[in-house]
Amino acid sequence: MLNIIDKFLNRITMYRLVIYCLTFLLSLGFVLSFFGTLGFSPFSFLVSSIIIFTSCITLNYLFEIIFRAPLNPESTYITSLILCLIIGPENSFKGYFFLLLICFIAISSKYLIAINKKHIFNPAGFAVAILALFSLYYPSWWIGSSVMFFPVLITGLLITRKIQRFDLVLSFIGIYILTSIGSITSQAQFLKLITNLFVYSPILFFVFVMLPEPSTTPPKRLNRVIYGALVALLIAPFFHVGQIYFSLELALVLANIFSFLVSPKIKTNLIVKEKNSIAKNTLEFSFLPEKNFNFKPGQYMEWTIGHKKYDSRGVRRYFTITSSPTEDLIKVAVKFYEKPSTFKKNLLSLNIGDKILASQLSGEFVLPQDKTKKLVFIAGGIGITPFRSMIKYLIDKNEKRDISVFYSAQNYDDLSYKEIFEEAERKLGIKTIYILNSKEKNPPDFKHESGLLNVDIIKKAVPNFKDCLFYISGPKGMIDSFNESLKTLKVSRFNIKTDFFPGYA
Repeated sequence: MLNIIDKFLNRITMYRLVIYCLTFLLSLGFVLSFFGTLGFSPFSFLVSSIIIFTSCITLNYLFEIIFRAPLNPESTYITSLILCLIIGPENSFKGYFFLLLICFIAISSKYLIAINKKHIFNPAGFAVAILALFSLYYPSWWIGSSVMFFPVLITGLLITRKIQRFDLVLSFIGIYILTSIGSITSQAQFLKLITNLFVYSPILFFVFVMLPEPSTTPPKRLNRVIYGALVALLIAPFFHVGQIYFSLELALVLANIFSFLVSPKIKTNLIVKEKNSIAKNTLEFSFLPEKNFNFKPGQYMEWTIGHKKYDSRGVRRYFTITSSPTEDLIKVAVKFYEKPSTFKKNLLSLNIGDKILASQLSGEFVLPQDKTKKLVFIAGGIGITPFRSMIKYLIDKNEKRDISVFYSAQNYDDLSYKEIFEEAERKLGIKTIYILNSKEKNPPDFKHESGLLNVDIIKKAVPNFKDCLFYISGPKGMIDSFNESLKTLKVSRFNIKTDFFPGYA
């Protein structure tokens, strides 16, 4: 069952998944409003939703023009949907005014309350928190109705699995339960408490949709755990500052500040300097950043190309930084297929001097601090990119490490960066074993293994494999397969690191 779910999730971007899930919840709410189960009429629901959507989209369009920001409509759709699910519906001109005001605060916060072009707060949470703090407007959180429990739970689990933020979610839920137990003395009381906490409240929507938003949460796992725990502590019934008790949205806004402080604050334009073919249907793009920034070999960023006629995959992607921090230019390598997305078409059409926006530096798929640790790199196809960054860094630093690289591809023409790995073998003794699925177009003198990469090839080349730290990068199917195969060989899960993007790619 999980394989079927993962196959579906792999074919859709994070933004689109969130939009589809929230649209489903909104549509379900509209249907239920006809039966009176949610306490508001279909007319007020429809009018309020139209006001929120048109206001957010119009305001975002104006701010994009004023700040010359790249077109990014999907983020606005998500903000609009969240607002529709947590505020209103209204049925008076006064209520409509507050809907407009909330939309203005939410959208403007992304542009006006930003440092280095990076916004600090969750837009919907910030807007609602500000008005509630001054006792001007309080959200209804109608999505917290018990009839919406299972739809929110199912869609929330899909979103969380896509972005792999279970660490944050579980951290929040664990602390939330602990701080709510109070004077529970029996199992029946505990079960009743859990039911009240999750079935008859908006907490699931909050924890699955608003809390783990990637752009306002810490990229490192430990900081995410702290972030989730911090929000749960702030909303604890015993925690208050004077007469102020913290609502969900106010706790989220305060935690956003913590996230901003511990996260990379990079959002900058990159200028195209070079485009080079490095393998079959694979191009390397080299950029000069307008602002220099530091990163670790193996990390990734979000890349945005604003364009109007975009397809279902949107205007943003996550790509690994292929270059080393020791190089002057920022590089990414991109594989192009027969029917590329509109994003890749626009990327391919970039000319020298054109700009692309890069942000959200992240990733823990980096070299270990222990330089004596034996490493095994396993790459499939374009998954070689983080290893190119790491190996190039080690070459430039003349830093020797015990590393074995296994690079699997369809045939010789699909291999990238062979010269880097050859240099690493000469200078650092890092050996690369190539595994080619097809014998076509392979030079007769090229040393490689034939067929599919498997654990037997690794065991043969690395007899002491149980002592190694494994890094796996490539198609998700390959990553999952090797992850399970290594576990059957009694390799500790703590010795397996997999490359991961948070779902937008």
